[in-house]
Amino acid sequence: MEAQMTPLSAGIMLFLIMDPLGNIPLFLSLLKAVPPKRRTRVMVRELLIALGVLLGFLMGGQYLLHLLQLKQESISVAGGIVLFLIGIRMVFPPSDGSGIFGNTTTGEPFIVPMAIPGVAGPSAMAALLLLTNTQPGRMTDWATALLLAWLATSIILLSSTYLFRWLGESVLTALERVMGMVLIAMSVQMFMGGLAAFLHLHA
Repeated sequence: MEAQMTPLSAGIMLFLIMDPLGNIPLFLSLLKAVPPKRRTRVMVRELLIALGVLLGFLMGGQYLLHLLQLKQESISVAGGIVLFLIGIRMVFPPSDGSGIFGNTTTGEPFIVPMAIPGVAGPSAMAALLLLTNTQPGRMTDWATALLLAWLATSIILLSSTYLFRWLGESVLTALERVMGMVLIAMSVQMFMGGLAAFLHLHA
């Protein structure tokens, strides 16, 4: 994640990480036990909780890095690895059908697993840490990118019932594979950038 990262590209990256298309079956399965009149309210609540967690991570992530004494190169390499693993699971999902974030729970969901890690997952947090650590003076840009990604994710997830009926599971699966491939490419670039910076410092 170098100087070329713009708010738009950062927003696209965060959107891919949040994986709203891949989360549609997860959200629908979690809401089966919820009364239809409460489903939209529950989804809005979980999405707002996820946004609050991500904004908190965006604002406080830099202090966390200083506290842990982590270097930019380490975060870049680690973030690339995490995004790569998420992308791999999007392209090649587990055979047990547990999805990207593992097995789900029953009953009305609260925070876990819809808000965390469904939307505000560890990969999104790692990406925000990387953004704030590499260019801390662009907090407004990164907050804008996060809000755009969250808004697009929210629109898709709130329309999940209609999208599932309209597109079908096979089309959603295919779109998720494409998003996974893009995320893998971005993760490799992030990893190589961090590795190159590390080698340059220790040359």
